[in-house]
Amino acid sequence: MPGSVPLPLGLDTVGLQVPWYFRCPISLELMQDPVTVATGQTYDRASIESWVATGNTSCPVTRAPLADFTLIPNHTLRRLIQEWCVAHRSLGVERIPTPKQPADPDLIRSLVVQGPALTALRRLRALARESDKNRLVMATRETRAALVEMAFGAGGGGEEAQAEAMAVLALIGMGEAEAAEVVGREERVARLGKVLGSQGTTALEARVNAGAVVEAAAAVSGADARVVLGAAEGVVEGLVALVEDKANNARAVRVGIRGLFALCLAKENRPRAVSAGAASALARRVAEGGCSGEPERALAAVERLCRTEGGRDAVVCGAGGGEAAVVALVRAMSGRAAEHAAGALVAVVGGSEALQVEAVRAGAMSQLLMMVQGGCSERAKRKAQHLLKLLRSAWPTTDSMANSDDFLQPY
Repeated sequence: MPGSVPLPLGLDTVGLQVPWYFRCPISLELMQDPVTVATGQTYDRASIESWVATGNTSCPVTRAPLADFTLIPNHTLRRLIQEWCVAHRSLGVERIPTPKQPADPDLIRSLVVQGPALTALRRLRALARESDKNRLVMATRETRAALVEMAFGAGGGGEEAQAEAMAVLALIGMGEAEAAEVVGREERVARLGKVLGSQGTTALEARVNAGAVVEAAAAVSGADARVVLGAAEGVVEGLVALVEDKANNARAVRVGIRGLFALCLAKENRPRAVSAGAASALARRVAEGGCSGEPERALAAVERLCRTEGGRDAVVCGAGGGEAAVVALVRAMSGRAAEHAAGALVAVVGGSEALQVEAVRAGAMSQLLMMVQGGCSERAKRKAQHLLKLLRSAWPTTDSMANSDDFLQPY
């Protein structure tokens, strides 16, 4: 077929070809959501968004500067692609779905103006839940600032409206300016602590939303703001309760882990976190493999808390004992979490020859050598080298590595 290129593997096996103008110039794949940029060129939305997100400011085809990054849906081309897919259905081509367009910014503004009306806030919440695209449209300075005011009662509307606004804020996040508006007001920080700390009387969803707002504020703020949040009555305790959620609600556990990690970046918060049970709760989640997709943050918090008085013992207790803690940490020494697992393991086995032997028995040596030889960060390699040196006396005498200093560099 003139003017066409082979389809990806699978469709090409039946000899089918797709017109070149149905293919994205960036990915060379059949376009799912064609959009046109300011230069008149059309791309698949996901590809051009990724192109711009990596810092490119020119049109990939023409190389002309993109003065305007607005993406206009090319409905005509999408319909032609869909018709082509239907026409070739017998050859295994599936019709591309009609993409749902992002929420209209004018609609978002009109709903925000109506706040704190419950119907408007519920509509905003539904839109935020619907897609990442909607959340991106909603995450303007004006919208976030208005939601902060409504979530903390400045706009009136009662507790139900405040809870709805908090839920929307938890979904779209905050910037530095909004975080400062929360952390800089004592009564607002106290409200977060009250909602988070009232496990017996407040619904789990409300506590999770408050925890998400704490995490968002702590993530974009400096150390002083984290200290303020961590010192508020009920905040740390409430985050620990989310991590320990008996129903294993994935979002609750994830928010709890992220919140504790953000607060434990400040040294001042760590003793309180240990006292509140954070070290044991996080260690238990790591040992059970139930970190809800946040093993790196969970282990980073565990590593920091191990360096705090009482933290090491709490981690061992939470994991089910010294041997169980060692096994859990050795198993966690892979991927991006490896550095923090190694750092925590140093604290756990440091004063115990028996646990050092257990670490070797659990396979720590091979994991550590892979860290040293692999592509991990220099800081991770230093931790691995230090742990190798610490465990050297526990290596079996028949192990050929016992006489090698190749990997034992200064920590």
